Amino acid sequence: MPAPSVSFEFFPPQSLEASFRLWDTVNMLAPLRPEFVSVTYGAGGTTRKLTHEAVTTIGKTTGLNVAAHLTCVDATRAETMTIAESYAAAGITDIVALRGDAPGGTGRFAPHPEGFSDTVELIGALAETGKFTLRVGAYPERHPEAADAKADIDWLKRKLDAGASAAITQFFFEAETFLRFRDACVAAGITAPILPGILPIENWDGARRFAARCGATVPAWLQDAFAHAKRDGREELLATAICTELCDALLTEGVEHLHFYTLNRAQLTRDVCHALGLLPEVVLEKVA
Repeated sequence: MPAPSVSFEFFPPQSLEASFRLWDTVNMLAPLRPEFVSVTYGAGGTTRKLTHEAVTTIGKTTGLNVAAHLTCVDATRAETMTIAESYAAAGITDIVALRGDAPGGTGRFAPHPEGFSDTVELIGALAETGKFTLRVGAYPERHPEAADAKADIDWLKRKLDAGASAAITQFFFEAETFLRFRDACVAAGITAPILPGILPIENWDGARRFAARCGATVPAWLQDAFAHAKRDGREELLATAICTELCDALLTEGVEHLHFYTLNRAQLTRDVCHALGLLPEVVLEKVA
């Protein structure tokens, strides 16, 4: 089985220590030759300036293809498009277009009176410029605000029809969750690539809280496995094995690209990529 193509998600640092951790992560993962890397946008647009700085700096210093997250939250249409144009001017032409969370990450999204009302409007405006490759979010399990799973797929189709070329899913813990979603998307006439979002479990308690916020199901067997691993001091070993097994199951079913949510920590993601046969460029050159 050939090694997959990959992409990595980072978040913008908000302290000096976090900046060092981000750059260590970027430098450790860049040799794996990701198809792209992305930088997130905080709830309510709280990291707007930091995201812009991280995106442009990563692009200039590493040569990686960097995708900037852009949301509809707490900004006018003009302000949002100005941000997008500033990315284009800096040579950043990949955008992950998202609705975004309410300020503070609580409550339901409410559009700015002069802003985009939803992601479809945002995508349409960005696509109309002809300057960007657009990716969007997708939900293999029902979005907390969606009426049902079909509504999620219908909304994804609208986003793709508006001008996006691919989708990145929320993370999940079992391969079947993604595969059922992929089949449902195909049945709905969606032909664009759907990239599975992979969360290497660096911290089990943190992963559970994250899952609760975004509606990702935590299977009982996984909860039991980490309870035993914590008792035996083998959480890191278990996390590597489970993430590798999940990725391998997806690749066996025809998935060609994996998108890793790194949380700005590189080691587990790197170890999983190595286990999947994706080796650093320098190693490949030495072997050759």
